[in-house]
Amino acid sequence: MVDPLSEIIGLLRPQAVFTKGISGAGRWGVRYTDFGNPSFAIVIEGACRLAVDGQPELILQAGDFVLLPRTPGFTMTGFEPVRPQVIDPHAAARAAGEVRHDRQDGPPDVRILGGYFVFEGEDAELLISLLPGQVHVRGIDRLSTLVRLLIEEAATDRPGRDLVLSRLVEIVLVEALRLAPSRDAPAGLLRGLGDARLAESFRQMHGDPARAWTMAELAKASALSRSSFFERFSRHVGVAPMEYLMGWRMALAKDLLRRREADIAEVAERVGYGSASTFSTAFTRHVGQPPGRYAKGASMRA
Repeated sequence: MVDPLSEIIGLLRPQAVFTKGISGAGRWGVRYTDFGNPSFAIVIEGACRLAVDGQPELILQAGDFVLLPRTPGFTMTGFEPVRPQVIDPHAAARAAGEVRHDRQDGPPDVRILGGYFVFEGEDAELLISLLPGQVHVRGIDRLSTLVRLLIEEAATDRPGRDLVLSRLVEIVLVEALRLAPSRDAPAGLLRGLGDARLAESFRQMHGDPARAWTMAELAKASALSRSSFFERFSRHVGVAPMEYLMGWRMALAKDLLRRREADIAEVAERVGYGSASTFSTAFTRHVGQPPGRYAKGASMRA
């Protein structure tokens, strides 16, 4: 059975690029400015406050996992009143060793393992635009183990490190996203996949993207009328069904063109277009340049 979430994450090819330990003791607080890259953190011991811009404040406890797909500005503090120290996350990412905030001696009040990663694929927005601003998962030992494995691997220089890291990040992403509550999630991919009826339409589109899908066929797969399906999909996912299908087809096409696995005519056929010219017109409108030029530019960048 096709798994749309795994397909999307696999297409983006995430890579772990940075991990480190963070701790705080006493009256401490930090304010990180906007970062942009997806980041994650797991609380090893203790507790703290986390306030991400535009999101409800969280009280993080030992075992909690947080994923920030966009990592906007956020504030992290202990539980005493404090004026947070402003930190540039780009400069902090380059710093070596564990970071200790406020009191440097004695046991910390909280210990956190955190990191960030980048997507090798160019279509990160396809996933990120459909995810909540923050994903919070509490008390899942399986996820904690995966994150620790990722951080341990990142700290080594053993053969096969890059492959292991990329696979671990993919697994951590899938695990975190499928464990996150979907019913109360904002409009996006998680909420859509969490709806049993809509999930079937996702599986159909991802299972056969070349098929000339109609609204009636997708509605039937979801056991809904056309109008109910359109309204439910748009409300839960945040985009109309055919808009989502177009975005997925173009992401597949860009990946095929980047990897030079097929010529333009074959790419057109594999993503559901009857001719190369029709595909070229749609691709140019969606991407902003013809597929041939895009493939050449991707090859030069590589």
